[in-house]
Amino acid sequence: MGSTLHGPTRSRSSRLAGLLRGTAGRVLGLVLVVLLVVAVAVSCSGGGSDDSGVPVLGDGPDAGVDGVRAPSDAAGGTLRVVTSEVDSLDPQRSYQPGVWNLMRLYTRTLVTYASEPGRTGELVPDLATDTGTTPDGGLTWTFTLEQGALFEGGAPITSRDVKYGIERSFASDVVVGGPTYVVDLLDDPDNPYAGPYQDEAPDKLGLAAIETPDDATITFRLRSAQPDFPYVLALPSSSPVPVTNDTGAAYGSDPVSSGPYAITTVDAQTGIVLDRNPHWDAATDEVRTALPDRVVVRTGLSNLERDQALLAGSADVDISGTGLHAATESRLAEGAGGDVPLADRVDDLTTGAVRLLALPTDVAPMNDPGCRAAVAAAIDRRAVQETVGGADAAVRTSRLWPRSLDGGPEDPDPGPDPDAARAALEACGQPEGFSTVLAVPDASASVLVAEKVAEQLAEVGITVEVRPLPATTFYATDVGSPDNVARNGFGIVLATWTADFPTPGSFLVPLVDGRSISLVGNTDYARLADPAISGLVDTARAAADPEAARSAWRDVATAAGATGAYVPLVETRVQLLAGQRLHNGLVMEPYAGHDLATAGVR
Repeated sequence: MGSTLHGPTRSRSSRLAGLLRGTAGRVLGLVLVVLLVVAVAVSCSGGGSDDSGVPVLGDGPDAGVDGVRAPSDAAGGTLRVVTSEVDSLDPQRSYQPGVWNLMRLYTRTLVTYASEPGRTGELVPDLATDTGTTPDGGLTWTFTLEQGALFEGGAPITSRDVKYGIERSFASDVVVGGPTYVVDLLDDPDNPYAGPYQDEAPDKLGLAAIETPDDATITFRLRSAQPDFPYVLALPSSSPVPVTNDTGAAYGSDPVSSGPYAITTVDAQTGIVLDRNPHWDAATDEVRTALPDRVVVRTGLSNLERDQALLAGSADVDISGTGLHAATESRLAEGAGGDVPLADRVDDLTTGAVRLLALPTDVAPMNDPGCRAAVAAAIDRRAVQETVGGADAAVRTSRLWPRSLDGGPEDPDPGPDPDAARAALEACGQPEGFSTVLAVPDASASVLVAEKVAEQLAEVGITVEVRPLPATTFYATDVGSPDNVARNGFGIVLATWTADFPTPGSFLVPLVDGRSISLVGNTDYARLADPAISGLVDTARAAADPEAARSAWRDVATAAGATGAYVPLVETRVQLLAGQRLHNGLVMEPYAGHDLATAGVR
């Protein structure tokens, strides 16, 4: 299964201005969003709050990680959200975790992530009665929908609506930009399904791999067994869409809500306004609390502007997932709102985004394990950590396993060993060292890391040309094309990898299973194609017992690490600042932000 922040940190965003449109006569939406204007001059002691004199909430560092920040069940008020660019409001077209967080307000799925401390990476039923049943180890999955859930227009949500929403992802000529797991898992390569807009079958039954025998039952028949399939169904791209309301490529301008809020205003200047969906029934939804009367989202703000809005009290939540700007971090020891230090409003999160070196096994001399071992031995992870901002910005790691997942291999945290590196060079027939090219996204932080790595390798005789490549094409075609990598002699690739789902398989398979190698958008950057590792993947997928599965995935990670094809460096950390009024501040780890589904302001 492929993945991207979540997949490799690739640029999928497009300008929101091309997407958003105004709605005539909705002056109220403009008035509301004016409250969100970034105004650093506003006092940090409560400016921008609905009520004067509202105390600034603190609760202490990491209150939203270990528990819930400022718990409350009080309804009312306007939740004010800020973020960077939004790629799409169409649930089948977005590939941004922050936008997926927003979509929890107006889309529901068969299953979703729990809104409970310590469980935010776990799935719970949403539209379905359970998290799915499979009689054959993940090849066939069946779900039964709860009764009573309605779209914003009052129509009941049926299994056919869920099926149709998923079918939209197959229309690659119309619905583009979102996850395509369902295509890989459900399509018949001998008779590919072109999506609902080109369905020429007389019966119009749609995708044969999804069966809907009645309004409450939906069965998926996968091409191969996938224990992680319910996580695919937790993506907004698996949310229901009523066929009568589908406007194709324009659907994102007015998506039909299945959640507690509906989008009422979408405008490049005034932002996004969501009001209550009168047909949402809390009795059918055990995940969302829907406390605010309204949610207003201001988009297109820079990192520093978002921080300033939170500090000034003109915003409550930042859902971008990028954390505090360095300039804001320096203020954490200062007071805010009297005696409440900023640090008491910060939740520190290790994101699962691992920065690593991939050493393509089909590019000389990285086709020799000894030369790969020389690179690994020369690396000083502590220096890399300092380059990206120190311990507050990253955690050192030497394993292919994110820290948020239990049961991974031990992390010895090795330091550089120049003698071992030179011995490895002798073993691979390159005693004087060698020259190679390091491909890196053309972003300042990544280039600095690449240059630091080049300095370290030079100390043992490995000469590295750092070659920055356009960030917009880096993962898709530059290093995502094995032919291009080989043609340009990229012996080292600096990549950032984040799984879309909090499972070992989602993190490991795209990187290390040779069967996942593709001609475009390839994520096995090291071109690791070891049949023994693929066999271990099959064993892990077939394990029925959770502990046995975890052990089997650990074997996959250990075997892949032993090849030296990947050299993990650091895992990103972010510091999330809660707004002055934010209640129920729960950090949703899969989205690297505070959960909008339970957030309140009273």
